[in-house]
Amino acid sequence: MNKDFDVEHLTPSIGSYIYGLDLSKPIEADTLKKLRATWLQRKVLFFPDQKLTPQQQLDFTEQFGVLDKYPFLDGMEDYPFIAEVLKLPEEKINFGGIWHTDTTYLEEPALGASLYAIELPKLGGDTLFANMVSAYQALPDEIKQQINGLKAVNTSSKADVSKTRAIRFSGDISTMQVITNTHPVVRTHPESGEKILYANEAHTLHFEGWSEEESQELLNYLYKHSRKPEFQCRYKWTLGAVTLWDNRATHHYPVNDYTGSRRLLHRVSIKGERPR
Repeated sequence: MNKDFDVEHLTPSIGSYIYGLDLSKPIEADTLKKLRATWLQRKVLFFPDQKLTPQQQLDFTEQFGVLDKYPFLDGMEDYPFIAEVLKLPEEKINFGGIWHTDTTYLEEPALGASLYAIELPKLGGDTLFANMVSAYQALPDEIKQQINGLKAVNTSSKADVSKTRAIRFSGDISTMQVITNTHPVVRTHPESGEKILYANEAHTLHFEGWSEEESQELLNYLYKHSRKPEFQCRYKWTLGAVTLWDNRATHHYPVNDYTGSRRLLHRVSIKGERPR
């Protein structure tokens, strides 16, 4: 039974390495409570040198919430809640290769997710994460006043992100389901109470009651602001590493700099709730 762990921060704003836990085994209740508190504070956790079966990854992730299926990737045959995030050597586009928060087009976007590194390129394939609590806090007061109370329409069909799914979609791309939902531009974290900048370039289409043209200038400002390096960490994957991120409070970006190499990670999503 896992009873304690050590923490090493990757940057001041976001991301921490967790040492001393074997994720193939259950985590003791008090330790899990402490780990969740660390996760909520640091937004993304990195667990190096793990050896997990698919079922063990599911069991680990389920300690943080109810598992959910990702809408645009088929699950593994025997493990439908595990999606393979795969890029083949001959492929030019990587899955999800744009700054984004997962599934904000759903009525209840994902709470979080885990990724487990199965195969990696010799060089490249890092993932960047950004803290949207820090991003909101750093906004000028006049921008905060402008966006507090605004809602935005989020869709699964924006072209830049849709093309990154096409290589893994098993059917006719023209038949891919379009999902749209409206959420606050500033959401409140249901556990920490923190205010979160909740607009992302991959899925946010326009502000409710505004046209796309009317929305573009302010949205572009928010996207550019959210990508500032001081809100970010850059994670260099190692074989067997597990990452767990709070999707409610982060953006992430998988770097596509390893064409010619194969990369495979196993992803498990955690069901969320409607943003408020």
